[in-house]
Amino acid sequence: MDIITSHFSIALTFFILLLSSLPSPLFSNRCHPDDYKALIKIKKSLNNPRFLDFWDHNTDCCNWTVAEFYNICDEKTNRVRHFELSDRALSSQIPSAIGDLPYLENIIFRNLTNITGSIPKSITKLKHLTLLWLSSLELSGPIPQFLSKLITLVYLNLSDNKFSGSIPPSLSKLKNLGPLYLERNRLTGSIPESFGHFNGITPPQLYLSHNQLDGSIPKSLGDMNFLRIDLSRNKLVGDASMLFNPDMSTYEIDISWNLFDFDLSTVKFQRGLDILDLSHNRIRGSIPKQLGEQVFPMYLFNVSYNRLCGEIPTQSNTRSGFDKSAYVHNRCLCGPLLKAKCK
Repeated sequence: MDIITSHFSIALTFFILLLSSLPSPLFSNRCHPDDYKALIKIKKSLNNPRFLDFWDHNTDCCNWTVAEFYNICDEKTNRVRHFELSDRALSSQIPSAIGDLPYLENIIFRNLTNITGSIPKSITKLKHLTLLWLSSLELSGPIPQFLSKLITLVYLNLSDNKFSGSIPPSLSKLKNLGPLYLERNRLTGSIPESFGHFNGITPPQLYLSHNQLDGSIPKSLGDMNFLRIDLSRNKLVGDASMLFNPDMSTYEIDISWNLFDFDLSTVKFQRGLDILDLSHNRIRGSIPKQLGEQVFPMYLFNVSYNRLCGEIPTQSNTRSGFDKSAYVHNRCLCGPLLKAKCK
């Protein structure tokens, strides 16, 4: 019995050592089974692209990198928290199985050819989602109302798609939202009045350029301390002066290529403005002297193609190196820069 017991012990020890050396899920696989199933569903929905061939049962899904980023799993919980696909050729829709990864914090689909359809409603199941980045795709239809249910979002980017229809006012319910990118779509209608009521900890950033928005700016936007606001290349009309307030800390305002019509003479600007583009509008009056007295030089300044008159503030001619292209095609601006004497 001693010899048998000894041989058994040796065999058992050898077997254990052998198992411990193998890449078996029993010893090395951190991936949660539910996350594994969801990822395989996603791969199948994407038509099993060749660049995801390494997603198979022989490897730990926590090691399935989808971009040059950090590991897709949280180091403590081993649940998938990051999903990213960028700069690829794909013909598919965003898989609804993305909503079966309950611990997801970040979703990025960016620069993918032929990703069509709409945003799957299944993402409303994601209670930890903070970043949703779906840009440079071929998504179409209206922006879904159900996005307002993603109350943990701090970043939303739907730029460079084919979204149409009006902007959902309910997006202002995303109280933690900072940057909101909706530019380069086919959006119509007016800017929601509710966009003057973002109450998040982070100052909001609003990017609505290159759409077909019309109507006037809601007065409520004058109450928001936007960090950046870009409304350029739309069909907006009327007064935009409520966006300027010396008590605000906004450092980028771009309202160029619209139909705004207001008197610039009485406007008081934020002192920290770094980018100010008012070009290609119907803005009247004169350039306030304040713009020639800014403590810090602007990175970009442009008031060309308006209806301005009067002398260009002296310091604004030279302090940032702006040439005459920043002032041309106005009704009667004058000064040495334009080689036009002021009467």
